[in-house]
Amino acid sequence: MTAQPTPVTPAPSPRRASRVRRGDGRAALRYLIPAGVVLLALLVYPIYQLVVISLYDYGQPQASGAAPLVFLGLDNYAKLLSDPRFWDVLVTTIVFAGVCVAGTVLVGTALAVLAGRARRIPRTLLFLAALGAWATPTIAGSYVWLFLFDQDFGLVNEVFAGLGFGGMHGHSWTFDRYSAFGLVAGEIIWCSFPFVMVTMYAGITAIPREVVEAASLDGASARRTATSVLLPILRPILTIATIQSIIWDFKVFTQIYVMTNGGGVAGQNLVLNVYAYQKAFAGEEYGLGAAIGVVMTVLLLLITALYVRAQRGVR
Repeated sequence: MTAQPTPVTPAPSPRRASRVRRGDGRAALRYLIPAGVVLLALLVYPIYQLVVISLYDYGQPQASGAAPLVFLGLDNYAKLLSDPRFWDVLVTTIVFAGVCVAGTVLVGTALAVLAGRARRIPRTLLFLAALGAWATPTIAGSYVWLFLFDQDFGLVNEVFAGLGFGGMHGHSWTFDRYSAFGLVAGEIIWCSFPFVMVTMYAGITAIPREVVEAASLDGASARRTATSVLLPILRPILTIATIQSIIWDFKVFTQIYVMTNGGGVAGQNLVLNVYAYQKAFAGEEYGLGAAIGVVMTVLLLLITALYVRAQRGVR
């Protein structure tokens, strides 16, 4: 028998390939338009209104229509930036958010590694416990932590006293500035680490076993494999988890407000969100509160951009 030649399919011409790419781009654009409209309605317009309010003398009389709006331009921002209290709260917020983000990422990643090495039943129990912490409403979780660390009836003080630390009887965890921040940070990490844990676990289980086995055959230690093989693969997932944690922890409000009774003794536990609330609603300076919101938005965008750029430079 004579072998039949295999027909050769001609490669598409550059002009045809360009038309195909344009068609795919238009189809993708049609699918993205609904999501873009929703984002414009739920994100861009409120930010626009926030910026507009920050440019006016906008208090309760203006909000109720009893007084006309007075355009101030950048006066609210000048007043804010010349206030030493604002800079103190800003530095406190950055440090506090950094501690919470670092703790969340470290705890979540460590438990993701542990889950990857655990057997099925312990891993299932670990995920159920983590998801239970994640699903707990923020206010409920804050009050649970307050009850656990209550100075009179808290379980934590009773345990410490039982271990021989007699000074823990009647100890108040929310009176001192740093212990109050530590208490709030613990609650934030407790309710935030499950997101990092689930995300990192999904990334770890998606890594082919052949990659780890090849590194082991090359003589790489467990530490070398983790830092030089696994971490570069997991870096995009870790970047997403870290950015989400930065956004969540930088604008924390509920935990601080509930657990420190509105910002602590003499406002020693204020963060930017609670500070903005006090200025806008307690002080009826909505324009100044909006200016704080604009500053927070800009800072979050800058921090996120710098972090993403730093991660790209590591690759």
